[in-house]
Parts: sequence; C-alpha cells; structure tokens
Amino acid sequence: MKNKFVKVLFAVVLGSALFTSCKPKNSGDAVSGDAAQKAYVAPGKYDEFYNFVSGGFSGQVSAYGLPSGRLLRVIPVFSVDPQSGYGYSEETKPMLNTSQGFVPWDDQHHTELSQTNGEVDGRWLFANANNTPRIARLDLKTFRTAEIIELPNSAGNHSSPFITENTEYVVAGTRFSVPPDNVNGDVPINTYKQNFKGYLSFVKVAKEGEMDIAFQIEAPGVNFDLSHAGKGKSHGWFFFSCYNTEQANTLLEVNASQKDKDFIMAVNWKKAEEYIKAGKGKKVATRYAHNTWDEKTQTAKSEIKTEVLVLSAKELKDICYMIPCPKSPHGCDVDPTGEYIVGSGKLAALIPVFSFDKMQNAIKNKQFEGEYDGIPVIKYEAALHGEVQKPGLGPLHTEFDGKGNAYTTFFVSSEVVKWDIKSLKVLDRVATYYSVGHLCIPGGDSKKPFGKYLIAYNKITKDRYLPTGPELAQSAQIFDISGDKMKLILDFPTIGEPHYAQAAPADLIRNNGQLKFYKLEENNHPFATKGEKEAKVVRNGKRIDVYMTSIRSHFSPDNIEGVKLGDEVYFHVTNLEQDWDVPHGFAIKGADNAELLIMPGETATLKWTPKKTGIFPMYCTDFCSALHQEMQGYVRVSPANSNTPISFSLGTNLPAATK
Repeated sequence: MKNKFVKVLFAVVLGSALFTSCKPKNSGDAVSGDAAQKAYVAPGKYDEFYNFVSGGFSGQVSAYGLPSGRLLRVIPVFSVDPQSGYGYSEETKPMLNTSQGFVPWDDQHHTELSQTNGEVDGRWLFANANNTPRIARLDLKTFRTAEIIELPNSAGNHSSPFITENTEYVVAGTRFSVPPDNVNGDVPINTYKQNFKGYLSFVKVAKEGEMDIAFQIEAPGVNFDLSHAGKGKSHGWFFFSCYNTEQANTLLEVNASQKDKDFIMAVNWKKAEEYIKAGKGKKVATRYAHNTWDEKTQTAKSEIKTEVLVLSAKELKDICYMIPCPKSPHGCDVDPTGEYIVGSGKLAALIPVFSFDKMQNAIKNKQFEGEYDGIPVIKYEAALHGEVQKPGLGPLHTEFDGKGNAYTTFFVSSEVVKWDIKSLKVLDRVATYYSVGHLCIPGGDSKKPFGKYLIAYNKITKDRYLPTGPELAQSAQIFDISGDKMKLILDFPTIGEPHYAQAAPADLIRNNGQLKFYKLEENNHPFATKGEKEAKVVRNGKRIDVYMTSIRSHFSPDNIEGVKLGDEVYFHVTNLEQDWDVPHGFAIKGADNAELLIMPGETATLKWTPKKTGIFPMYCTDFCSALHQEMQGYVRVSPANSNTPISFSLGTNLPAATK
C-alpha cells in the first residue's frame, strides 16, 4: 500500500514538474487586447485598491496598488529593516522581543484586514509570524506595526491570523504540534502520539485594537493549516483544516498522507466563552511577549506574561467537532453567506463543500462516526453539500466574488477555476504562470466582496521575467473578473515570497484619518528636542545623550567633541519639519546597526559605540532638499584617558585663523 502511494505521489510531482517546465499553449494569447487599458493608472492618479501582500521569508508586509501592481511601501513587521531603522533604533528594538529574547527575522505568511459586521473596515491589518509564533497588528493610519503578541504552546503559526466578523478575535492554530510549555518537553520525538498537542489561540481585540490572549483550546496533536471564521448564520464558529491526522513525526510526505480523509475542525467559540464564564478554563504557566508601540512617546515596550487560560477539547466535547475532508486539506474557506465551508485537499481530485445547516443538524441528531482523540467526528455525508468534480489538480485556496461564485487555485495544474457555489458546476478556468498558491479578491473572505479583480500569487515564474541567476523573481498576476470570463491583465513582480494577501478600496483606507506627519507639540518622547535652542550633549558616566534636531538642511549640533573610547553615544534625533513627506535620515561612520529614518515631528534614537579614535562624519541619508549633501557634521572621538571636555556647536566652530 505504501509503495503504491509513493508511486502515485511521484507521478503527481513529476506531472507537476513537466507541466511547469513547459510554457502553456496559447500563453501569448492569454492577455486580452484591452489589458493594458484595464491595468493602466495614469501618472498622478491613484490606484483603486490597496493590496497588502505577505512577504514570506522577508518577514515584512508589502503594500501594492491595484490594478497597477506598483509597489507603494514595504512595511517592517517581523524582521529588522536597515532602510527605516526598524529593529535597530532604540525605540523599535522592543517590538522584536520574544520569550526567547530578541528575534530579528521571521517568516510572514498571511495578512488579514479588520472587519465590522463582516465587512472590511480599513482600520488594521493583522499579520502572522510562522517561525517564532506571533501575531502583529498594523495601524493603517500610520502604516506601521503597532503591536506584536507571541503565542505560547505553539510552533509554526501558519493557521493565522484570521478574524471573526467583528474582529472580536484574531485566531491562530499551531502548525507543528509540540509538548505544551508547562511540561518537560525533553521527550523522545517518537512519543508524538502520547506527548504532542495542538493549540488554538483566540486573541481578543479591544476597541482601540489592543490584543490579549483570551484563551487557548488544547486540541489533538495534528497539523493545523488554514482557517476562517463563520459569518452571518455561522457567526460564533471557526473552521480549521487539519492534516497529519496519522500523527506521523518523520517522512511526512508519505506517512502523513496515508488516509483518504483528514479533517476540518469546527470550533464553537461562543460555547467556549460560556465555559470560560462557568470557570471551566485552567490557568497554565507559560511565557510569552507582548510588545506595543506608543504613538505619543514614539517608543515601544515589551512585557513578558506568564500564564494563559486553556480549555480542553477532549474534556468539553461540544466545543470542537471533526468533519472528514479529503485529502491532506490546505485551504478552509467560508462563503459570504456563512452557509458553505470549502475544503481544499492538496491530494484530492475534487473540492468538498460542506453545509453549515447540515453540520448543525448532524450535531443535533448525533450523526457521528465515532471520535478522534476524544472529539466527535461528524459523518462526511451528513455535513456535505456536495463535491466539485474534476476541477483541477492540487486545489489550495478559495475566495468569493459575492455573486454566488467561488474561485479556487490549483497548484499542480497551474490554474484558477471559477465555479458556482450552489450547483458546484465549473464555469471558467484560466492558466497562471506558474504553480499558483494563494489568491486574493478584494474583500473575498468577507460578507461583502468588492470583486472586480483577482490576484494570483505564483510560486514559480520560469520564463516570465528577465532571469536573475538561480533565484527568479517572485510574482503575482491580476485578472479582471467583472465579466463571465476571467481575463489576465497584468503580471508584476513582488517582494518574495508572497503567500496570502488582502485588498480593500483605497478610499476606505486613505480617508480613515491617515496620519500625514507628527505634530511637534504632541511629541512626548522622553528625549524629544523641539527646537534648536534645546539641542545639547549630556554626559552621564560613560553614557552620552545627544539631543539633536534635523531640519532642511542641517543637524543641531553638527560638531561634537569630548566623546571617548568606551563611551556609548545615544543620538536622539528630532525631525523639526512640519510638512508632509519630508523625512530626514541619520547615519554615522562606523555604526554597526543601521541608519535612522525620522518622519516629520518624530524622534528616533541610534545607539553608537565608537571603536577607535578619530573624526567621524555624520550625515542625512534621505534626500531632503537641494542642499541635502551639505547636511552633515562631525564627531571627535578621543582616547579613554583624554581630558577633552564635552562640547558641541552649530555655526560657530569654524576653522581657526592662520597667521
């Protein structure tokens, strides 16, 4: 049996390789004649949509315009960013703190826009860290990371960060089941079935966006993949795809693909809330970091928390149910009405669609086929609405246009397929180039999709762009879905590797009170210098604080003497500009971290430890005016035993006259 499966798997993989190695037929005709017009955004004009794309192994989030595909901004989230100084400046370092210390990189897979009444509202964007499990909240008034919370009892935060329809919760499921934090995890790996557990984290989101872990559900030791919340009639439920129900711990491509069906786990989070009020939760010791950014002080702080509330799915049998789903499911998506739940089995040759009403009826009438690790398993046919037959090879993800249609990506056959949700009939299919993973329709996982465009995020480009050595460009493709047939209108490269993305109308976000610059009078940074007369240099032992200002086109002070070897110098630079889009940069020779990029009215701090004596130039790194090149200064570093006093100046420390 196992050898037969390996042969089938090999055939699928070989077929995929052959398919993606060859240019599809008629690819030259794939773009419609009016494609350029549909994707064109004239100079000085705005795009219709913001598209927030996961950065994958870059750890960041990228914002693109649609339909132009123009890159607007890379937003630092889980990785240090030399361009902005994120993770390097003293203010932002706490944002990357974890229970394991400072972590300067992560693998960012999915983005999710906040919603109100099931509709995208443009307030926040959530992002997940896959490697060191964390969830970030980005404030779309500033396009900055406002908060990051670590997830305890978890490993591989892939099933994340998906939200309930009023952003009550942002929810995460662990990819890698592991022993819980509060036990001795030093156990043999082959005791997986006895010692490994999967945890589902429900992170409460307050009115102003503040996050806190409300509770976790201890579930069986499987791999949780993608998830989505119920909406409308199914509000109060959450759905997770699960694979490795074989609970294998080695050679998973064979050992975790034995069963014809894995599961979608349906979680009644409203019932979980009732159990918590009834005192059924247990406080469990753990450690996780909660990092927050304060716009008033323009600094971050990190707090380590030490316990979390846990419910047991095995003990409380009416909060979780398993629905069989073929085979090794990846995507799990809920249509705009909340009635249909779509599972996407990577190794299945069909798409199963489940009915929420049928699932409720099956639970009521106890139409179960037993239990899985203490959790009731609903009979497949009892919850099934129907199956989309022969849709393609390697189904992964599904989104919706709000017109009764679903769109599913097929990784192996490199295509997007459009089908009718109720009749389950295939309506259209288009080739992608190549091996598409996620897709995005603006608002496509909400109650009110905006439709019009579909963006496919491809894993392979092959012949689509100029070659760049062994590593090729990451890419996306935009399709017009306003008509009956999908039409390819644009290819564009992306920051790699794009996974999931979300998009919303530009007007919804750019008119949300978006911050244009920081008002100096509201700058409460402890080292803010709100005018050149306040500029100074202060020694406290071996610590030197430089209270510095920047304005077109000089720093104040711009000459500093009396720094000695062994000193730690903190440059607190306040940008005095009160005009939109006039940032200033700051860098000094020999700095071993990064530059600063300081927005108008903002204060940022660079720590610098000189390694040798001499004269060290400092300068503005962001082209700010016609006299940008003149925006510079000098720091004199003397030996540790020097008697050179601290001194600083602006405009008066001119060369001595010669006789």
